[in-house]
Amino acid sequence: MAELKVGSLDARTTKIRNVPIAVTPEGFWCCPSQAVLQKTVKNQNQQLKPKGGASPPASKAPSIQRAPTISSERRTQSTPTRSKVNSDDQRCISGDSATANPPKTVNERPPKKHKVSVGFGQLETSDLKVVLYGKDGVAVKMSVHKNILAENSIFFADKISRQSPVSSIEVSDCEDVEIYVETVGLMYCSDVKQRLIKQSVPRVLRILKFGEGWDKFKLGRLVAELLGFRACVMSCLDYLEAVPWVGEEEEHVVSSVRNLQSENYGVSPVLKRVASDLTIPPNDTFAHIIELVLKSNEDRGRREMKSLVLKLLKENSTSCTNGSSDLCAESLYKSCQNCLESLLTLFRQASDNDFAEQSLDLKEPVFRQIALEADNLLWLAEILADRNAADELAVMWSSQRELAGLHSKLPVKSRHLVSCVTARLFVAIGKGEMLPSKDTRQLLLDVWLQPLMDDYNWLQHGCRSFDRKVVEEGIGRTILTLPLEDQQTILLSWLGSFLKVGDSCPNLQKAFEVWWRRTFIRPYVEQQGRSQSGRS
Repeated sequence: MAELKVGSLDARTTKIRNVPIAVTPEGFWCCPSQAVLQKTVKNQNQQLKPKGGASPPASKAPSIQRAPTISSERRTQSTPTRSKVNSDDQRCISGDSATANPPKTVNERPPKKHKVSVGFGQLETSDLKVVLYGKDGVAVKMSVHKNILAENSIFFADKISRQSPVSSIEVSDCEDVEIYVETVGLMYCSDVKQRLIKQSVPRVLRILKFGEGWDKFKLGRLVAELLGFRACVMSCLDYLEAVPWVGEEEEHVVSSVRNLQSENYGVSPVLKRVASDLTIPPNDTFAHIIELVLKSNEDRGRREMKSLVLKLLKENSTSCTNGSSDLCAESLYKSCQNCLESLLTLFRQASDNDFAEQSLDLKEPVFRQIALEADNLLWLAEILADRNAADELAVMWSSQRELAGLHSKLPVKSRHLVSCVTARLFVAIGKGEMLPSKDTRQLLLDVWLQPLMDDYNWLQHGCRSFDRKVVEEGIGRTILTLPLEDQQTILLSWLGSFLKVGDSCPNLQKAFEVWWRRTFIRPYVEQQGRSQSGRS
């Protein structure tokens, strides 16, 4: 808490400058912003700066203006007024003292204090002065009323009751003078919540904030709470419960409000916007979202939601943790199994002899559904691979021999998305996103590499999301994880196809080079090394 002093104000002859402040029907209540205060300080420094290094002359008789007194009629109108800015360094200097003590140079001049006077309510009935000493020598003197402060603030009521009569209260090291003054001004408002409607979320949070601002939060009590201004705290909470806030504002709102949880302020309505009573998000909700996306027949909506869900899962890949990861994977694998079963049924239907004789109008819905199911499976594979949980999907996919056998019986335009699933699994293995067993890797290559090679030309030219270099690197690295004999079998088979169709086949030359060195160079090098070791 800032240092507080209770006593009487010393009357000083001061130079008065004008600083605009806001006027409300209840009286003055908005202190000039720090920017205005700094501008005033800067202007004063420029005016007081001596020219050519000469010392400033002694000031003459002071020019004094009196703060305006607001009548009851004027208080009902929103008219601008002026506050008094006092500079201690501009005090009158008598002729004798000016002669005896010549002015000091600029560097020897003591720090200046700049004062702003703010009035609330009817100034002629004011019976208490509250002086706030802030940063950079700024001081604000508030003309207030004891009964108003004592009625609304436990803090001020305690200070006033301890020593009577009290003519002034001083607050030293006030970190946010502007908000302190504004909070006192709110005590003069009959409806605090209505007044807050005109403010922004950051402004309200400055009343309920820690320390110095948004970037430097220090442990401490909130301004309104510090003053014991319960009505203001409750009005701020009502405001925050109703007004929209997202992004960075959300973090600041939650941090500020949680500081009040130890007190009986009823902060739950505000925090319920960001936290459920359940400690773990229900898996049923996640599964329901996945199901809704997979069953959508609207192309644009489905495509955009797939992209959004995938993005959200990538941003927080650990969202399903602490015992719920198995439940998330279980939901995804159930969806994968449903897609595989539906895909196999559609492939059987599309490869039937009777189906070939049907009209295009009857075939088109089936081909569209095949593309939809394959795209759904590709999306699920992307989610699982990104979460390093696609091992079981590789097992499921490598066991689909019937589906791979029917693959060649369908037009490439309708089946190519199935090969995209195969390509994604190869990429995941090549990047180390999943670690299936050797048998699974070998079976995956035996069952699905040839169908992928058959569709490769279409994938390069008819699929915009297909990245040839990434896929070829994934296939090559997957092959190189097998025993050397299996590498040779697969790469020699690929070589025959590559020499026939060229770019219409995956380019696995990098994998071929590695296999070549392992087969023809390494044995010779190792043999030479053993021979040299034996001689030595």
